[in-house]
Amino acid sequence: MIDLRSDTVTRPTAAMRAAMAEAEVGDDAYGEDPTVNRLEEKAAALLGKEAALFTPSGMMANEIAIAVHADRGSEVICEPRSHVVEHELAAMAVISGCMPRYAPAPDGVMTAAIVERALRPDGAELARPGALVIENTHNMAGGAVTPVANMKEIAALARRRGVPIHLDGARIFNAAVALGVPASDIAQHADTAMFCLSKGLCAPVGSLLTGPRDLIAEARRWRRRLGGGMRQAGVLAAAGLVALDTMRERLAEDHATARSLYDGLKGIPGIEPSIPEPSTNMVYVTVKGPQGRHEKVRGALKERGLLCNAYGENRLRFVTHRDVAPQQIPAAVEAIAKSAALS
Repeated sequence: MIDLRSDTVTRPTAAMRAAMAEAEVGDDAYGEDPTVNRLEEKAAALLGKEAALFTPSGMMANEIAIAVHADRGSEVICEPRSHVVEHELAAMAVISGCMPRYAPAPDGVMTAAIVERALRPDGAELARPGALVIENTHNMAGGAVTPVANMKEIAALARRRGVPIHLDGARIFNAAVALGVPASDIAQHADTAMFCLSKGLCAPVGSLLTGPRDLIAEARRWRRRLGGGMRQAGVLAAAGLVALDTMRERLAEDHATARSLYDGLKGIPGIEPSIPEPSTNMVYVTVKGPQGRHEKVRGALKERGLLCNAYGENRLRFVTHRDVAPQQIPAAVEAIAKSAALS
């Protein structure tokens, strides 16, 4: 089976499993797990922040960031297809009492002009902006990357307007590899930034929220409030340390595999790419025909030994990762061509 549903299906490496078995642990709720502490220190350093907090998931990290930044009744500026809108079950409303204010970016790449249009003037009848969330890379936009120059311009605008920025950098290291810069060059233009260990980095569990020391201290309280406090979490953090040491640079291989898949799909009847070309490790295609036909194609793909995810508007998403070898791409292309040819 070729599993292209997501890079979340990656398995921990042998080195990660060994580190987990040998991890030195303590009670993280007391701040006494030395392996968690090392992971948080390393994550903060990699993103150029003062401190970091280990969380069970990226969604929890995002929602904690919104909670520490935004007052109840304020707006969260975000792209309408972003993860905090599409895949977090209205958590910003449930947890923080906030509502999204959309800043549409057709190609998923945020700019200062787009953000400025979404920022409304102060007025007695208007909700104030509480935070700006930028997703980089942008999943639903095909793994699109927002350049550092854009981040810098957006940050200058946000400072002038007094709006804190949270970077949903679930795949920030993919963005860093695509741009050829350290992740800290991207994250420096956000007040807080999170990234996931359990996607292309292949660790089994966990994400890190990074930012100023005082905000991370408050974030720790929110983690507890949301039931995310962990005890001997060093067994998980150990895998995260190995991931950060060994998996970041190899993400370029996933990008190359995605480009190979994209090139193989060009010209196949019945489908067309949804994006000009992949920036990172995602390939989206639109299945031609009546609405819902993509589900039929996805079912046919599964019968042929290929898994992918379906999204609205007749789209299928293929995500490359460490557990998909470049040698498997010709077979994947063949399966897609045959499945797309079904009436």
